[in-house]
Amino acid sequence: MCSRFSLTSPPEAVRSYFGTFNAEVFPPRYNIAPTQPVMIVRLSERRERIMHLVRWGLIPSWVKAPAEFTTLINARAETATEKPSFRSSMRHRRCLVPTDGFYEWTGEKGAKRPHLIRPRGGGLMAMAGIHEHWLGADGSEIETMAILTVAANKLMSSVHDRMPAILAPDVFDVWLDCRSGRSEFAAELLVPAPEELLEIVEVSRKLNNPRNEGPELQEWMSAPRS
Repeated sequence: MCSRFSLTSPPEAVRSYFGTFNAEVFPPRYNIAPTQPVMIVRLSERRERIMHLVRWGLIPSWVKAPAEFTTLINARAETATEKPSFRSSMRHRRCLVPTDGFYEWTGEKGAKRPHLIRPRGGGLMAMAGIHEHWLGADGSEIETMAILTVAANKLMSSVHDRMPAILAPDVFDVWLDCRSGRSEFAAELLVPAPEELLEIVEVSRKLNNPRNEGPELQEWMSAPRS
């Protein structure tokens, strides 16, 4: 499960890491939540990597009433190639989701403790995603995305049994290339992150409120562990 993440790196750093053709300007965001606008990286019609703003919460193209449809923020990698909600996107509309950290919680209801999972020493990483373009009978359009998840690695299992699928830069082209209309080879890239990639640090409980924003949300409550 991934229900909150951050993207605080400067736009120029995101463009450099993902090798995007276009340059978008966006503010640092410490508390990105479902249904909010998020940045993805996908291929343009000219097969250039571009940054593109969509809504977090996939709406399949066959949905008749988006307002009545359950928000799909995650897709399990093990079944995404088969489930009707995800299989078309897995074949034809794969994307990367830039982030410099995602969150998970431990503790009892009412006393949840948030934890930031990030690359050791900071920096960017790419979560595997899929995106969709919904078109209504009245001409209305909604572009949305979901994050692919896999079983937790050993480090992550201390806070949750699932984690986002994280892709290394050397497989970006393979993941984004949907020309074959097949998804089996892409699904093979969806594996738990290497143990040495990430660290976990408990952060401020102010993060529990999705309306809160700002660097104070990532104030350390404990030393990082890896």
